[in-house]
Amino acid sequence: MSIRIFITGGTFDKEYNEIDGKLYFKDTHLHEMLTLGRCKANVAMRTLMMVDSLEMTDADLEIITKQCLKTPEERIVITHGTDTMEVTARVLGEKVKGKTIVLTGAMIPYKFGSSDGLFNLGSALAFVQTLPHGVYIAMNGRCFPCDNVRKNRRTGEFEELHKGGD
Repeated sequence: MSIRIFITGGTFDKEYNEIDGKLYFKDTHLHEMLTLGRCKANVAMRTLMMVDSLEMTDADLEIITKQCLKTPEERIVITHGTDTMEVTARVLGEKVKGKTIVLTGAMIPYKFGSSDGLFNLGSALAFVQTLPHGVYIAMNGRCFPCDNVRKNRRTGEFEELHKGGD
């Protein structure tokens, strides 16, 4: 089973500028994360963009959608900023059929050392191999269907919109 990983940026790949105190993008950390996690899954990675999800445009969403439709792999993991992750997931849920897509991200940049990113990436890779076709968000050891998830801005955690499918 081959898994396609699409990289879009987000906190996963941010770095800290010690001089001005700002976060910025340099390059993806996914290669290092997969090595550190001793990943043995058959993965192919492609960086689509390196943007903060709050700055993601409709054109960026179109690129992500087209790449998901175009890739021959049926199993796709997308690294994404958490602020608009559920928006992208819903768009993909409407437009991409016959594939299993799992979006994941991090609340703390990987390079900070205390990031949840490595755990979330591992969870997403496990979920994408076991879930039926559909679009999901995997964060903090939980997985949510794209039409029943939101980021709780107060707690900073992802949660179900409707408990038990109400």
